Amino acid sequence: MARALHKLSAATVKAAPQGKHSDGGGLWLYKRADGGAQWVLRYTIHGRRHEMGLGRFPDVGLKDARTEAEKWRAVVRQGKDAIKERERQRREAERNMHILSEIALDAFESRKAELKGDGKAGRWFTPLELHVLPKLGRMPIAEIDQRDIRDTLAPIWHTKADTARKAMNRLSICLRHAAALGLDVDLQATDKARALLGKQRHTPKHVPALKWQKVPAFYQSLGGSVTELALRLLILTAVRSYPLRHIHEDQIDGDVWTIPAEAMKGRVGATSEFRVPLSTEAQEVIQEARKFARNGFLFPGVRKGVTSDMTMSSFMKRRGMEARPHGFRSSFRDWCAEATNTPRDVAETALGHVTGAAVERAYRRTDFLEQRRVLMERWAKLLGKPYGTSVVNFRNEAQDSVARDA
Repeated sequence: MARALHKLSAATVKAAPQGKHSDGGGLWLYKRADGGAQWVLRYTIHGRRHEMGLGRFPDVGLKDARTEAEKWRAVVRQGKDAIKERERQRREAERNMHILSEIALDAFESRKAELKGDGKAGRWFTPLELHVLPKLGRMPIAEIDQRDIRDTLAPIWHTKADTARKAMNRLSICLRHAAALGLDVDLQATDKARALLGKQRHTPKHVPALKWQKVPAFYQSLGGSVTELALRLLILTAVRSYPLRHIHEDQIDGDVWTIPAEAMKGRVGATSEFRVPLSTEAQEVIQEARKFARNGFLFPGVRKGVTSDMTMSSFMKRRGMEARPHGFRSSFRDWCAEATNTPRDVAETALGHVTGAAVERAYRRTDFLEQRRVLMERWAKLLGKPYGTSVVNFRNEAQDSVARDA
């Protein structure tokens, strides 16, 4: 290579006639008759001369061409063929584009619209992030087989069965996403991995819940902090934690709280909103919560966002309770079954559950709002009864209300 460097200038490059023009150090500008030009790096390795294209001018300017030339000169000084090294790096880059971690992120991004709150809570991605990607994330997805998946999930297959099941399901989605991108993957890898891992030795643990007879005492012990008001409304409405924590003033119209479709879990396709009738007590709790509202959210977090599910759980834990917030839904459902004659469809709808077959749902358009309004008022009255109250009999009143609304 010539010792002299930087022979050309931006002006001479632009005005250069047809032919080959040296900038020194093996960097040349090849100018064609049609005005087009190409940067070329000449180098010798193992006794043979090579010419390596560095891009077209003016897409690649003089400064960039010099930088690129020096990069590959350094490779040659290490005794490597610059052209072969560039090809190797390109192949590696292509492989990295299709590694599991990249495919997983792309699959997550494409499904955000289907997830509650665009997946911001991180629950969809977390099983992959914690238990799969640390081991398989850098592997090209086309090379992942059932043995890799088995070895990755075996440590938690029985001890964290639910998490392992979710991780396996997410991994299956990633494989299908990769196939849709045109990659050659084994779509049966997760099924084969399940066969290798065997049946899980795991007994599902239900969320601990208070017996419904004890809920009034707990409810009446709650004060007026943000956490306690959130728990009070959670108990009064029997909704899940997520929509409760994200309740916004715009969602409330009189004695009806309308939960957006995307905040509802378990409702097929999440295509419809869910109306929650608010008892008189619930409306009073909401009125108290408005004093703490921030950006319209009734239960704000300490610094930003909304109060977390852990905040409510920790509050109950500090009380020495085994029960957790989600368990109040079970308490409410048991009360409906044991202390009232509420029809199953009404009780299940009060919990936001979808009931009946698809054809039946297509013809049944009601959400039993009026029946649920009476039911939730009775539930609120129970919560206000003196401590130790025995089973409250609302059978006659509930039956009458259902008959009137039928």
